[in-house]
Amino acid sequence: MPSADGEVLATLDISSNTILNYHFMRKYLTHLKSMSFILGVLSVNQVNAQSYVTYNHDDAKMNQITVQEVGAGCLTPDLYYWTFHHSYQKSAASKNKLTYRALAGVAAYPQVEDADSVQAALTKRTEIEALNIADRQIDIAWLAEGSKITDKLNAFQTNINRIVGAGGTIQDKDRWNDYYHIFECAIKATQDAYMPNAQRKKEYLAIYADISKQNETLIAYLVQLNKKSKTSELLSATYNKPDHRAAIATAAHNRWRDAGWGKNGGNSNNGSNNGIIIEE
Repeated sequence: MPSADGEVLATLDISSNTILNYHFMRKYLTHLKSMSFILGVLSVNQVNAQSYVTYNHDDAKMNQITVQEVGAGCLTPDLYYWTFHHSYQKSAASKNKLTYRALAGVAAYPQVEDADSVQAALTKRTEIEALNIADRQIDIAWLAEGSKITDKLNAFQTNINRIVGAGGTIQDKDRWNDYYHIFECAIKATQDAYMPNAQRKKEYLAIYADISKQNETLIAYLVQLNKKSKTSELLSATYNKPDHRAAIATAAHNRWRDAGWGKNGGNSNNGSNNGIIIEE
């Protein structure tokens, strides 16, 4: 048979899990209240301890600090200082920090003028550096010199591409391409460098002079390759020179014969070679 409690629970439609949760919550709340009470007690004790430490006045320590800072008062207890620190007791008031503070203030007063001069110098230097930064951020030199450097670099690249056609090798072209990349790197480094436009223009002009010099050297090399190629063609060509020795001998014989007839009063051809024509 079901118990009376079970009948009551069934009547109220309350399950056993609900009853267990209820008991658990009661225990949890009781424990939470206990912990809150303990923490409150500890907080009160800590505040009381701090109040005790803060407001625990010590005349001996206060007198010692007062004598050290401003030279007023006396060191206590007198018997202790007279017994263990008698020399310090006699000179402590005269060696207070107030005198040193006053002397330090007097010595620091002339530094105000120095500080003002330093501030003025730094302000002027700041203005100069602001102009320098503005001058270094805008590459005006490239706007003036960039076009002719680019044209000369393009001409140099065009001449490099003519090396193989003029009789050079791929290795020769690669070597001259290395020069081209060096100039490109120099231009990029100058553009990215933190320098004034006057110095940047000098660097651009130096790069332009180097490109022009290397381009002239390359042109001379191309001319040399071209002459070498033509010379090789002439040397490799064959020329069959015709043999006219027989015709020359016949013409000479005819002239000799005509000369003999003319001397003997015979019929002369007046130097004729009997129609023989020698062509080279």
